[in-house]
Amino acid sequence: MNTLSLIKADIGSCPGHSVTHQKVLDLAREKLEEEKGKAIIDYYVTNCGDDLELLMSHKKGVNNEEIHKLAWDTFTEGTALAKEMKLYGAGQDMLSDAFSGNVRGLGPGISEMEFTERKAEPIVTFMMDKTEPGAFNFPIFKIFGDPFNTAGLVIDPKIHGGFRFEIYDIMKRNKVLLRCPQELYDALALIGAKSRYVIKRVYPTEGSPLPLDEPVAVISTEKLALIAGKYVGKDDPCAIVRAQSGMPALGEVLEPFSMPYLVSGWMRGSHNGPIMPVAQKDAKCTRFDGPPRVIALGYQLSNGKLIGPVDLFDDPAFDGARRKAGEIADYMRAHGPFEPHRLPLGDMEYTTLPEVLEGLKDRFSPVED
Repeated sequence: MNTLSLIKADIGSCPGHSVTHQKVLDLAREKLEEEKGKAIIDYYVTNCGDDLELLMSHKKGVNNEEIHKLAWDTFTEGTALAKEMKLYGAGQDMLSDAFSGNVRGLGPGISEMEFTERKAEPIVTFMMDKTEPGAFNFPIFKIFGDPFNTAGLVIDPKIHGGFRFEIYDIMKRNKVLLRCPQELYDALALIGAKSRYVIKRVYPTEGSPLPLDEPVAVISTEKLALIAGKYVGKDDPCAIVRAQSGMPALGEVLEPFSMPYLVSGWMRGSHNGPIMPVAQKDAKCTRFDGPPRVIALGYQLSNGKLIGPVDLFDDPAFDGARRKAGEIADYMRAHGPFEPHRLPLGDMEYTTLPEVLEGLKDRFSPVED
């Protein structure tokens, strides 16, 4: 059994909330290189905007203390370096000083899966900046649940039976497993409310050539505001998706991002805007701290070694999506502080707006009709 652990954190950027500094990236690579052939089989370090992303391959299973401690120590040393350079938001996602076995609940985002490596194992790692975990609801559903996106759901007997979606209610901290297409409408009733219900994992169904208990997609679902009790930055989720041979083809995995759908986040985590699929070199959020970005790095896994990556959105086929994202950004920005560009009040609860409203509360008086 192989395990892939994708663990990320915003520990400082230069300038503002734009990109991870090269020295921080170099430090992270040095830390993981020391453990290659020991705790981990292989690794890749990159960034999506201001988020440092650590991808590690190993055989220790999910939630492994040694792997999480390696990530935590890397983020901790990176934070110290970021503070030394006075990078903006240094240590932003490090919400605790106490490591207690794994990084869950401490700030970093985690996407991990344990599975049996196939004869050929294509992997896509998606990383987003300036948005929330629910931003993956739309593309993950399209990949594994929409026959208009994924032709294999119609014509490939290996996936014709559909998939099972594990959905989290991040407010009540519970979950439900729904089978699609049989429970398609129930799934959509939940995941359409992306600020509360988020897809965590996707599993095969009966008839698949794959083990039913091994996930084919995993998404980070950590919500910084719920952990900290206040706005400390957007969650900037990541995901791991397996492809081909009992799963959607690579092109079906990427296809949802040809439409720059709307996500929540952007400036101060308080606005709706288009998600823009970009090459890794273009994953720097500048215009109004955005618009939100997503990158996709593809690998072949070979006995735990990461063959790649291939920068999958570094392709003119996605130029149209980028142009449309720019047009949508123009349109949404024209609304200024008005909804639907600004998030509805319910979603603004954990932003900085409540501090403004607090200063006005004593100035309200009863309405007399």
